[in-house]
Amino acid sequence: MNETASLRARAEIDLAALRANVRALRERAAGAQLMAVVKSDGYGHGAVPCARAAREAGATWLGTATPHEALALRAAGLDGRIMCWLWTPGGPWREAIEAGIDVSVSALWSLREAVAGAAAAGRPARVQLKADTGLGRAGCQPADWPELVAEARAAERTGAIRITGLWSHLACADEPGHPSIAAQLSAFRHMVAYAEKEGVDPEVRHLANSPATLTLPETHFDLVRTGIAMYGISPAPELGTPAELGLRPVMTLAAAVALVKDVPAGHGVSYGHHYATADETTLGLIPVGYADGIPRHASGRGPVLVGGRVRTAAGRVAMDQFVVDLGGDRPEPGAEALLFGPGDRGEPSVEDWAVAADTIGYEIVTRIGTRVPRVYVNESAGAVHGSAGTVGRASGAPEAGAASGRAATVNGTAAGAGSEAVGHVNGAPTTAHEAARTAPTTADPTRAEARRGE
Repeated sequence: MNETASLRARAEIDLAALRANVRALRERAAGAQLMAVVKSDGYGHGAVPCARAAREAGATWLGTATPHEALALRAAGLDGRIMCWLWTPGGPWREAIEAGIDVSVSALWSLREAVAGAAAAGRPARVQLKADTGLGRAGCQPADWPELVAEARAAERTGAIRITGLWSHLACADEPGHPSIAAQLSAFRHMVAYAEKEGVDPEVRHLANSPATLTLPETHFDLVRTGIAMYGISPAPELGTPAELGLRPVMTLAAAVALVKDVPAGHGVSYGHHYATADETTLGLIPVGYADGIPRHASGRGPVLVGGRVRTAAGRVAMDQFVVDLGGDRPEPGAEALLFGPGDRGEPSVEDWAVAADTIGYEIVTRIGTRVPRVYVNESAGAVHGSAGTVGRASGAPEAGAASGRAATVNGTAAGAGSEAVGHVNGAPTTAHEAARTAPTTADPTRAEARRGE
């Protein structure tokens, strides 16, 4: 058995699928540049490998939330344009400016810290001014915009900063026809026009996130920011499935069945005995739990493909494991259990788990923890994309020059010729996996609100 196959669990990341998604998204926004958003360790997929693959597919910008995430990309050798936008007072302004990272400014305090950081770095700061056009999070309110623009222009005239961008973020782009979309678009145009009238000459103006990139061409401007769609996940079921949107899921989450055993009728399963067997049956132990990012909210509902059939988590998801009722089937210990993937073998989707946990697909992939190794497949830009254990084509044409072999490396060690997995496990520099990995979180109580992400 090769090293990849013997893993307790693995998240297989198909980089050819990611490249194909980036190309498809670029086609949707043909007149704009594309920013590949790799915050939160690439939405759980691995920031550095995904950033490299996105660059290969034509992404001209990389985006992160925190400056530490952006600095980790630079430390891993990624050049080109990088932007980060979530700052707090006393952040690493000097380091970011020295690294040539575009920094977002929403208020006078952050503009002033950027100016101080530029003085310490001995070079101008690349600053993007963020407008709050209606989301109500970061960004400068319209009433305060003239003051921020005036002070930013004054700093630009001294050479302390260069205003490289004007941007904002949409609140309801995943709800077609929502009145806030037109209102925010109008506000953005007005605030951009004011800044430009005051002498700002931005390199890029940007508003569109993933759903807007897919459905709202009027929001594309000079640059689109694609996060969840790049990883092959629909921003919202209302917009269509990944296949309907021309996307392919990048992550496949699999585990090895740890135990199969017979139990009598009426046997309680897992904490609290919220599930009891109806008849004499077999139970299978799946060795992943909420410490690995499997949502406890999906207890009794989370789907998994085992032995050719989709089963449901029986009883509570525990910290390290959950149980499925196999109904008398007897897969061998070590048999593969597929929690989610692109669906090539009938496995559940990320959206299926989001429904089971009353949350969004963003959270399902982002919360997969560091105990689950990432196995990178189709790392070469010439590889075709396919599901785990296959060298098949998905929707769309394969990438040119597809390699025929599927040799794997695990932590830099060859797993043997003929191994079905392509790539490596956790092959990104340590800094990529030290970048912000979200811990399991509680699902939103209201389903309508739970559908929205970044």
